[in-house]
Amino acid sequence: MSQYKHVLIAVDLTDESGQVIEKGKAIAERNGANISLIHALEPLGFAYGGDIPMDLTTIQEQLEQHAKAKLADLAAPLNIPQEQQHILVGVPDSEIHRMAKDQGVDLIVVGSHGRHGLSLLLGSTSTGVLHGAKCDVLAVRIQKDK
Repeated sequence: MSQYKHVLIAVDLTDESGQVIEKGKAIAERNGANISLIHALEPLGFAYGGDIPMDLTTIQEQLEQHAKAKLADLAAPLNIPQEQQHILVGVPDSEIHRMAKDQGVDLIVVGSHGRHGLSLLLGSTSTGVLHGAKCDVLAVRIQKDK
């Protein structure tokens, strides 16, 4: 088995994120690896096709601040320092790949939702991370009854 040196845990900030973090943390601890957390926000303009006749900057900033606070709450029990908590704005799988490359990550941990078919099994972001990653990817099956 590979010895991982840097584990990147990608979370969606839902209640199930803890399951993904627990698995990533366990692997990092067994390998003596650094841990980084990432959450990628799609720009609001993407969600609405860029056709909104108003400035969404303030709303986007509020979403980023909320995400930052939520990620900090998830990181606190793991003692993950703020400089290893990343909120990025962009296409999630692309931002995760970029972060992995820039930080020398050798394992990305993401959640999967256990539906049918590969893209449904992993979700579109997880599938994108899996297919474009230059390092190992672990998909953690989310348990709804936890």
